[in-house]
Amino acid sequence: MQQILYGIDVFLQQAAVYKNKRIGFVTNDAAVSTSGILSRLALVQNGFTIAKLFSPEHGIGRSGDDGVAQQNHTDIITRLPVISLYGTKLAPTEEDLQDIDVVVFDIPGVGCRFYTYLWTMTHIMEACAQYNKPLIILDRPNPTGALLKNAEGPFLDEKHCASFIGRWNIPVTHCCTLGELALYFRAQKMPQLNIEIIKVQHYQRYHTAWQDFKFVPTSPAIQNIETAALYPGMGLLEGININEGRGTTTPFTICGAPWINSEKLLLHFQQKQIPGIKAIAVSYTPNNSLYAGELCNGPAFEITNAAILRPVLTGIQLLQILFELYPQHITERLYPTAANPAGSNHLDKLLGIYNSFDILKNGGEIETAISKKWEMMIAAYLLY
Repeated sequence: MQQILYGIDVFLQQAAVYKNKRIGFVTNDAAVSTSGILSRLALVQNGFTIAKLFSPEHGIGRSGDDGVAQQNHTDIITRLPVISLYGTKLAPTEEDLQDIDVVVFDIPGVGCRFYTYLWTMTHIMEACAQYNKPLIILDRPNPTGALLKNAEGPFLDEKHCASFIGRWNIPVTHCCTLGELALYFRAQKMPQLNIEIIKVQHYQRYHTAWQDFKFVPTSPAIQNIETAALYPGMGLLEGININEGRGTTTPFTICGAPWINSEKLLLHFQQKQIPGIKAIAVSYTPNNSLYAGELCNGPAFEITNAAILRPVLTGIQLLQILFELYPQHITERLYPTAANPAGSNHLDKLLGIYNSFDILKNGGEIETAISKKWEMMIAAYLLY
């Protein structure tokens, strides 16, 4: 297999025409070349003129806590000014872009709708369309794979559930690259946008970070490919009063609460015969987040076959078990963030379904098998 070359690698080889342009670069420390050099540093070292940097949630160092506002500052690596797009604003202003010739975006996604880097890209797209700035997306592989048959719903109800963790109508796991989604969103929302996608070379849809390229940690809670793969399901627990593993060294691979009977929950989980995953009963004490300092009981998950894992199905079936076993304990959870200070209706925002707590509480079904519909919707915008 030929080495996969990310969009940044291709841009460095082919984009000499942009060396005399003033670039606004949207990035963070998760964006590196295939040789492991920070994208922004590689651009500077190769003679590109970066006028300023823009950073998403978690900051340019990807070390900020979940949901915590980030401030403008100076990048210690390049000494360039950094404008935060997860603080007082989510999009660049006209003033931010007035001395910029072209905006370049290079931030990895993890393949999940409620991971915010994707939506920072859409705010960048809207700003570029509004202020007539060309936009270049340096594309990257989807770390958990891009086979569309593995995409999982539900789709997002834009009327009732749109937020910064899901603005527009796509599935929870989209099995696309951000470049593909950018083309889809441009067609749906802002056809006037001048956009160019720098494609990944030698990339096929079946390639994953399990074996074909290196996974670079994207944020404090997602440090490896196993966590990224489980996140679209386990992240749904943020919407109810269950600790999702935050406050431990293994977030999104364990979950629990002080009032859970681990063995009982595990028995119900095993009866579901969910593909690609197994669980064991554990007890743990989170050092921060929900139930900090309290002994929690629950399952710890291990992926047994990533190819057949369905994380959203897994997460929803886990929710259904919790509602069935603990109807008097389960409550909706406020999840305040810089983008949603009230923290309300978080489960609706995660699932993309209005009134989702009551649906689950009353034993209702939530459809995850949407891949055929999604393939039809996205087909015209696929690059690989």
